Amino acid sequence: MKNLILFDHKIREALLPLTFYRPISEIRVGIITIREKWEKILGLQASHLTQDYLSRKYPLLIEQNNLFIAGNALPTPDLVRQIKSLKPKEGLLHKDQLIAANIPGLLFPQSQEIPLNELKLTEIGEVRTINRPADIFLQNEDQIKADFDLLTQGRTSQPVPESTGVIGKHPIFIEEGAVVWATSINTTDGPAYIGKNALIMEGTVLRGPVAFCESAVAKMGAKIYKGTTIGPWSKVGGEISNSVFFGYSNKGHDGYLGNSVIAEWCNFGAGSSNSNLKNNYSPVKVWSYVENDYIQTHLIFHGLIMGDHSKCSINSMFNTGTVVGVHANVATGHFPPKFIPSFSWNVGDQTTTYELPKAIQTAQKVMARRGIELSEIEHSLMEHIFRLTTSYRKPFEYRDLY
Repeated sequence: MKNLILFDHKIREALLPLTFYRPISEIRVGIITIREKWEKILGLQASHLTQDYLSRKYPLLIEQNNLFIAGNALPTPDLVRQIKSLKPKEGLLHKDQLIAANIPGLLFPQSQEIPLNELKLTEIGEVRTINRPADIFLQNEDQIKADFDLLTQGRTSQPVPESTGVIGKHPIFIEEGAVVWATSINTTDGPAYIGKNALIMEGTVLRGPVAFCESAVAKMGAKIYKGTTIGPWSKVGGEISNSVFFGYSNKGHDGYLGNSVIAEWCNFGAGSSNSNLKNNYSPVKVWSYVENDYIQTHLIFHGLIMGDHSKCSINSMFNTGTVVGVHANVATGHFPPKFIPSFSWNVGDQTTTYELPKAIQTAQKVMARRGIELSEIEHSLMEHIFRLTTSYRKPFEYRDLY
């Protein structure tokens, strides 16, 4: 049996701030993470080849027979077939990016760099990949459909309650322990997945494809549009469209969120909203950690990208294409800058440093409410990322982006 290894590469930097705290394959797109997709399809347990500072939490395991797969590659039937057919010392390339390789353990060097010059590489056709944060919400609708089939094939759903109205031809799957009260579910465009112990409160309106993961909550009257995933232990309310919550994050009140990606342990104050479309309908620019500047996305719809442990006060407003780092806080009565650095406070017109001891203390309190202790490894990750992001924490001025 082969040993599965999911590897990061240079595209990881383009996925910041979402990859400060995780390898690429730990990104949730669809119902489950990229890692979980590959593990379930191949019947293998994965380890990670990632940044050194992440390796304590996500260690690498090398064995005699190793199957390396790019952490940003999404499984398709054709790609799975090609990967399964790889012989030792063979690999697959797509546009000069390594997608997969069968590498014997003796061939893997101490430097932990994939030995491309030792492999027979074959260029392959179309591969679905996540190369920027926007790709997560852009591909989420299709990935919900694919994950729905993967997770529910051959299984029987809990019955849909009589109090819930259903429109559409696509299926609904309700896991054990989930509670769905007086909800409207429209599956005309795709399925609806309700995870284990999830709670869908009365008056909620869902339009598929849509997914609520384990112990996720939709508060009363929530309006959740297609292409949306609410990750484990997240609570949401208001109006949400084509957005992904990785998990443990809350937007529990009224307000709009669209075409957005929210990492873990985030919180939105009541009435907070984002813009996902500019008034002049022109393409949206977003902050790039690769270019250290704003770049053109060529997308008309692009909402908020928010890193782990970031929060905003009541009635916060985020402009089109805003990028918020990790452990950032927004408390302003107007639009904040379109890039908010990690470990920073944006209050009024000022951006100041969120000191590490205070950030750690807040993270401990927030996680304890979910019965999770901030581990020594996570503590050291916070310290490392604080140092890693120092250069961004300076007064940030508005730029002409229109």
